[in-house]
Amino acid sequence: MKQFQYLKAVTQQGAIEAIAKPGTKIIAGGTNLVDLMKRGVTAPDKLVDITHLPLKNITPTKTGLHIGALALNSVVSENSLVLAKQPLLSMALKAGASPQLRNMATVGGNMMQRTRCTYFYDTTMPCNKREPGTGCGAMEGINRMHAIFGASTQCIAVHPSDMCVGLAALDAVAVIAGKKGERRIPFTEFHRLPDDHPELDNHLAKDEMIIGVEIPDNNFAKNSYYLKVRDRQSYAFALVSVAAGLDISNGTIRQARLAMGGVAHKPWRLFEAEKFLAGKPVTEDSFKQAAQIAMQGAKAYQYNSFKLKLAPATIVEALKHASGLV
Repeated sequence: MKQFQYLKAVTQQGAIEAIAKPGTKIIAGGTNLVDLMKRGVTAPDKLVDITHLPLKNITPTKTGLHIGALALNSVVSENSLVLAKQPLLSMALKAGASPQLRNMATVGGNMMQRTRCTYFYDTTMPCNKREPGTGCGAMEGINRMHAIFGASTQCIAVHPSDMCVGLAALDAVAVIAGKKGERRIPFTEFHRLPDDHPELDNHLAKDEMIIGVEIPDNNFAKNSYYLKVRDRQSYAFALVSVAAGLDISNGTIRQARLAMGGVAHKPWRLFEAEKFLAGKPVTEDSFKQAAQIAMQGAKAYQYNSFKLKLAPATIVEALKHASGLV
C-alpha cells in the first residue's frame, strides 16, 4: 500500500479545506475505502478522518427526518424514529453487508461506496471506471452481476448499496457542504450514470462533503418492503433488489414509490411504474402491469439476461409484500 498522510479533522470547515487539495480523500468507517487502498484500486496521498465531527444525529424536522452523514448504518437501522417513520430504510440497511460492517459503515460512506464489479477491483484488467480510456472488461467478459438499465459503451457496472435504493425510493435529499456553503441534491440526482465518464460516481464537487440526508414525511410506513435477491442469504450483493412504498386507502393505491438495485450504475427509480400504480386497485394484476412498464428500455448482456425475468418478478413480489397480499 502506498504511504499516505493521515489527518483528523476537528471542524467541518477544516475538513472541507483539506479535501479540496489534490490526492485527498475523506475516511470515516473505511469499510470500502480501505479495501480499495489495499487492492491498489485507489492510492490517496492524504486521508482526512471526519469521525469526530458532530454529524451523527438522527432528528425529526418540520417536514421529515434528518440523518447525519456519520450516523452508523447499524444505529440508523434500529433507531426508533426510523422504524416508526421510515421502516423501508431500516429494511434496506439490514439487507446490506454483515452486522460487523454495518457497525462501522456510515450513511455518508455508504452513499460514496464504489462498484463491486470484479473488473474494477482487478487492476490487471481494463476498466474505464478505474482507469479511463482502458476499456470495459465486463462488456465482453463475465457480466452476470451487471447493469440492464442506464449503461453506456464505457461501463456496465452497477451501484452496490442497498441503503441508497431505499433512500431513492423515499424521495430523500442529500445535504452537501462545501466552500460555497450548503446545498441540497435530490437523492435520485446525486449518483451519476456512466455515460462517457464512468470514473465519476456522483455529482459531489472536489471541495464538498456529505453532511446528512433528509427524508420527507410520507404515508408509506404501513405498506413498505425491501426485497433483495442474491446468491446467498449471508453477506452478498444484490442480483436485483426492490424498495417499494405504497400509500393505500380502501384497497386503492394513492401513491407508490419504487426503486431498484443491482440493475444500474445508480439506484434506479421506477417513475413510470409509480405513475401507473396511482389510482389502481391493490391486485397482483396491477403489480404485474407495473412491473412490465418498469422494464421498458432494459438491455441485457451475455450472462445477465436472466435479470430480464428476475427483475419484474422481484418488483411484483416486493409490491405484494408491501401491500399485504402475502
